[in-house]
Amino acid sequence: MDNRAEVREFLTTRRARITPEQAGLPTFGPRRVPGLRRSEVAAVAGLSVEYYARLERGQIGGASAGVLDALARALQLDDTERAHLWDLARAADGVPTSGRSRRRTPGRATRPSLHWALEAITDGIGFVRDAHQNILATNSMGRAFYSPVIGDGGRLPNLARFQFLDPTSRDFYPDWDVFAEMCVGNMRADAGRDPHDRGLQDLVGELSTRSETFRRLWAAHNVRTHGTGTKRFCHPVIGEVTLAFEELAITAEPGTALFIYTAEPGSPSAERLRLLASWAAPARTVADD
Repeated sequence: MDNRAEVREFLTTRRARITPEQAGLPTFGPRRVPGLRRSEVAAVAGLSVEYYARLERGQIGGASAGVLDALARALQLDDTERAHLWDLARAADGVPTSGRSRRRTPGRATRPSLHWALEAITDGIGFVRDAHQNILATNSMGRAFYSPVIGDGGRLPNLARFQFLDPTSRDFYPDWDVFAEMCVGNMRADAGRDPHDRGLQDLVGELSTRSETFRRLWAAHNVRTHGTGTKRFCHPVIGEVTLAFEELAITAEPGTALFIYTAEPGSPSAERLRLLASWAAPARTVADD
């Protein structure tokens, strides 16, 4: 992934979505481009037109914190977009993954203590995901819940491939379009942290070749992070559930995160998760034997 191209397209798409009215600027006559002109962004950010034009051409290396903050304010970036802009600038300066050490080679999470921690989550769904959208480890509930994604276990389960290449994802995700935007937004954010991540480059290339929807969403340059929220699923065994989730970074494995999904106590979704636990119990007993 060319960092200059990433910077150029990100800044271009951000200014295209802001109207002069939103920026507090007057408008005169017809406009040939959507959103703000370069000169208008420069004026709001307090930069020269020549300097902003250079930034938008991708020459962001060496930009000061003050310049990046002014640019973020002018383009009305949210917290995730602001972090993405800083990541792009760090990458241009040769500092990958927001100053952190590079990720380890992707693969299955094998530390026993991590699996013990996952299995200690007995009333919810727990799984570990890396920046390539691979599910590296799950608890028993997670294996049962994500059975449509995990399949026969012959290949490392990947949430992005399932989302865009497996037709059953539209049944599993009632809000499929929302999930698709979230998936691509997370991948965009990770790509900004480490534009030289070959595994992520390969995944983006594969999905771009095989999914027109992915190509369109990737070209939009929208970024996001999970953190917390709620999602709807339609599981083939227990039906529709609404679950709250929390994302926790795993500091021992940079680039990976632990996700925990739970249901509101006393809700229909909580009862359905209990049914899932009962359904998964025989498989868990056999595995322990």
